[in-house]
Amino acid sequence: MIQPPDPASRERRPAAATNAAFSVLDECHRQTLAAIAKLEAIVARLDTADPDESTRAAAAAVVRHFSTTARQHHEDEERHVFPKLLANADASTEQNVRRLQQDHLWLEEDWRELEPHLDAVARGQSWYDVAFLRDGCDVFAALSRDHITLEETFLYPEARARTGPVEGEAMGREMAARRRAARRAAASGRAQP
Repeated sequence: MIQPPDPASRERRPAAATNAAFSVLDECHRQTLAAIAKLEAIVARLDTADPDESTRAAAAAVVRHFSTTARQHHEDEERHVFPKLLANADASTEQNVRRLQQDHLWLEEDWRELEPHLDAVARGQSWYDVAFLRDGCDVFAALSRDHITLEETFLYPEARARTGPVEGEAMGREMAARRRAARRAAASGRAQP
């Protein structure tokens, strides 16, 4: 006998979609913190020795993360989270969102300076500057950690409270579609001679 759908399951599904969209954002924070720790370990290694195969592989993974995943994450926040919070924002909320938007610009600027040096490590090139990497890593890591802390303690709880189930589901669909398109574009770029 076919059972009719449970009306409560329809209510849970959109709420789960909202949580799923924010879970993607939370997971990116965990990945970013791991990438920062990896970056710090790479720089510590370069202070004492030339990069070995393991160090080069770690550098390549860090470059991939901050050049793709982290950028997608910031775009997710700029498209879905920040506008939601700025709508009818009190002064404190607006100040925090504006600060986080500025952080995105500084993080991108910091990454654009670090990335060529780290990419050189990943490719086995010797022209990178360890002192530059060390100083840049310190600034980038501190700003990233501070940024994530503010998002997780203030931004995300507030955004979750303001995001309805339908909006959360649409947010998750848009984020997933954009990531699929980016993966397809990257795959087709690798397939070309």
